[in-house]
Amino acid sequence: MSRIESKKKHIKTVHQKRKLFRAKEPLLSVFMWGINHSLNELAHVNPPVMLMPDDFKASSKVRVDNHLFNKENMPSHFKFKEYCPLVFRNLRERFHVEDQQYLNSLTKLPPIDLESSTSAKGATRRFNSWDGLFLVKTIESYQVAEVHNVIKAYHEYIVERHADTLLPQYMGMYRVTVNDAETYLIVMRNIFSPRMTIHRKYDLKGSTVDRQASDKEKSKDLPTFKDNDFVNDGVQLIVGENAKQRIMEVLKKDTTFLTDQNLMDYSMLLGIHDIEKAEIERETREREAEEGEDECFSSEEDCLGAHTNTPPESPISPGRLQYSESVENPLQDDIYGIQCAGEGKKEIYFLALIDILTHYGMKKRTAQAAKAVKHGANAEISTVKPEQYAKRFLEFIDKVLS
Repeated sequence: MSRIESKKKHIKTVHQKRKLFRAKEPLLSVFMWGINHSLNELAHVNPPVMLMPDDFKASSKVRVDNHLFNKENMPSHFKFKEYCPLVFRNLRERFHVEDQQYLNSLTKLPPIDLESSTSAKGATRRFNSWDGLFLVKTIESYQVAEVHNVIKAYHEYIVERHADTLLPQYMGMYRVTVNDAETYLIVMRNIFSPRMTIHRKYDLKGSTVDRQASDKEKSKDLPTFKDNDFVNDGVQLIVGENAKQRIMEVLKKDTTFLTDQNLMDYSMLLGIHDIEKAEIERETREREAEEGEDECFSSEEDCLGAHTNTPPESPISPGRLQYSESVENPLQDDIYGIQCAGEGKKEIYFLALIDILTHYGMKKRTAQAAKAVKHGANAEISTVKPEQYAKRFLEFIDKVLS
């Protein structure tokens, strides 16, 4: 046997290292893998000078059949599809979100599963990115079609307005297929601050019929209250005349855009951060931490253990999207927060439009007719024509802002 042949027998094959995307379920592992793959592919594509009509219909997809994946981390077979990749990359740029930031937020750690909800539109799952910057939401196939219907006009509107809007800021739309089950996901900027606790939350449409939180909803840690709850609670959003005028100007333009696209049934999501309550909560946490340390050091063994264990790194990096508690304009720097202008009332409001993808078609017209029969023609039902919906919505918001 030759010397060369002998050496070859001792050569060990080294497989290329794979970046693992560990999550508690295959859907999220594949989603993280797909985001990483998509952005790596886009990195090799120069941004076009201008988007073409085909870009608004385009998609990229990849199918993986790989036995080398550890099934505890990734399924061996899956598919990932991204819709309109160049368009959404351009939108992220308009919203001042860099690809590296987007990649880090969605792949460094798994998204955090929020409480699922079920409505007449179907079951919805929501996830926050680990750093709280983005919301990942499951949508139905008809909503994917609706995004395709409005994406060109939406992009033109964002460009025209220089992203000065309270519409959802869409970052990407995807399809994940695992075990032949297809899941559609859309990513948008989170309305709420990752650094401020939301103490009360409302979903407001400007309608009164069936617009109160259920007992089941009220039992949650952070319920989503509705219009009747808002009125009964006597909430008044004191933002000052200049801020109110600015918000209403933007909302009028946004709702005109939605009306032109024949969209309705959207809401204003409002989150209220109570500064004084947050301070009490912080002091309580610090006191409990100190008491925990005192208890820890009560024995020599625990004392030694405390010195040898390093606390885990905070999941929110300190340099990301810091919300100031003196924000004057909810649209400044794409931040949705505005400080209460009322004397002696220390609150910060976060507000923006959500759920804008409901088209006023035959199904909605039928629902409107049915509700009118049940509640009367003059009842403030949520299912009305887009023009009427926008008018009533603006009137309601105008009343609650001062």
